[in-house]
Amino acid sequence: MAEKSAGPRRGPLRLSVRTRLTALYGGFFLLAGLVLVVVTYTVVSNELPAPAQYLGDGASLRLSQVAADVESVPMEATTIPMQTVPASAEKVATAVLTDYRSSTMSTLVLASAIALVVTAALALLFGWFMAGRALRPLHTITSTARRLEAGKLDQRINLDGPRDELKELADTFDSMLDRLAGSFDSQKRFVANASHELRTPLAVQRTLIEVALENPDAGPVLTKLGAHLLQTNERSERLIEGLLVLARSDRGLSARAPVRLDKVVRSVVKLTAAQAKEASVTVETRLRARTVIGDAVLLERLVLNLVSNAISYNIPDGWVSITIGATPALSVRNSGSNVDESQVAGLFEPFRRGKPDRTGAADHSGLGLSIVRSVARAHDGDVSARANPNGGLTVEVRLPA
Repeated sequence: MAEKSAGPRRGPLRLSVRTRLTALYGGFFLLAGLVLVVVTYTVVSNELPAPAQYLGDGASLRLSQVAADVESVPMEATTIPMQTVPASAEKVATAVLTDYRSSTMSTLVLASAIALVVTAALALLFGWFMAGRALRPLHTITSTARRLEAGKLDQRINLDGPRDELKELADTFDSMLDRLAGSFDSQKRFVANASHELRTPLAVQRTLIEVALENPDAGPVLTKLGAHLLQTNERSERLIEGLLVLARSDRGLSARAPVRLDKVVRSVVKLTAAQAKEASVTVETRLRARTVIGDAVLLERLVLNLVSNAISYNIPDGWVSITIGATPALSVRNSGSNVDESQVAGLFEPFRRGKPDRTGAADHSGLGLSIVRSVARAHDGDVSARANPNGGLTVEVRLPA
């Protein structure tokens, strides 16, 4: 007989700090109340006289007096047989006192239990509000941290109140933000300066090489060397540009605006039309109107990298299919050589490539998909890829609308 499959395993129940503090307050109060009830019960039980204390050495004298008083009552005024009163008077008194003691203790226990339940409920209620008040600064810190972005670190907590642990935590967090803001500003200046300092010498080198190649006295050796230097120069420029774009996207977005993703795709398809024609690759699009909030330049670079890679890493008479839908926001599929599924995840790492026929050594810097992932995450999205059964890749970009 086949065994029944176990249902989905559920993780442990996660309670908020406020709930745990409330339960802790209520538990301690309930424990203290139980101790108080036990002490009260013990004291009252010891102080309340037992029947034997009333029926001690003078019990016979008192009972005789009771019997004499009872005998003076006319027979028709009582239904108790006179001969049974002296014999049962002590038992009657004992029973009355025992019942009184038991009733008193039962009333005490019941009243204490009701009072304990009511006060425990009030303790939980007040504990919930007090825990919320005590944790309010933590919620302020959390909401401030959620509003922060790499390019926008002007938010501060500025917590008011006594110099306690929470005040110290908030001030420490503000100091950390001050240091991070200074670090990001320094990095931004470095990227801007590096962009100028690195691009300018390469542009000068390219101009000098082109001028040398146009010299009619240049021999075949110089021409071949110049062409190789131009190719190396162009690859260096693409590498530097890719690194700068990657650094910019890793810093996050300094500004956001509505961007029509479908219009960006149409613009990129026109821009890469010559590349697709040269590679004998057909580009198909199925686009629906889709607006995302982000940086138009970075989004255009994301789409350009995907489409350019899909064309470059293709086969003659191959195809590229670009789709914009609700989920995912953008999907780019292409034909091509078979890709090992185990190597797909590594393609998103900088300078990581798959098989030799996918390196494109002279034409690509190995940063294309790294930039795609960085730009997607800067827009609060993500990207994934999978190998197609008949060759090629499918890359899906998910962006919030």
